[in-house]
Amino acid sequence: MGYDLNKEIKEAINAGENALRSLKEAQKYLNSAGNWGLVDIFGGGFFTDMIKHSKINNARQCMEAARQDLRSFQRELNDIDEYIPNIDVGDFLTFADFFFDGFLADVFVQSKISDAKRNVEDAIFRVQNLVSRLRQELR
Repeated sequence: MGYDLNKEIKEAINAGENALRSLKEAQKYLNSAGNWGLVDIFGGGFFTDMIKHSKINNARQCMEAARQDLRSFQRELNDIDEYIPNIDVGDFLTFADFFFDGFLADVFVQSKISDAKRNVEDAIFRVQNLVSRLRQELR
């Protein structure tokens, strides 16, 4: 059985879509945590803290799922890298590991929540672009 490039591209698209779902779920919780963090700064109390930390914990779980999904996406991109030029896969996982490790270490600081939100948005943008390019290759 030979190498089926279309099959590999479809697998990469599927992995990219899984990563996007995880990233968007994390984005949702980070937005909520950020909002509760602002409430906390401007006079929240015990219940505000509880809600904020619950959202942060949910975001942390989603970020871990996103890390795994991004690793899978990276593996699938590596399978097709030599057949589709100019898909930069070299630093994607490094970016993801750096970002997620930093996020988990500093998650309780409001400015880090904002940084995490920007980084998730960037990751979503990058994955969407790669998935879009992969779809074009199938045509």
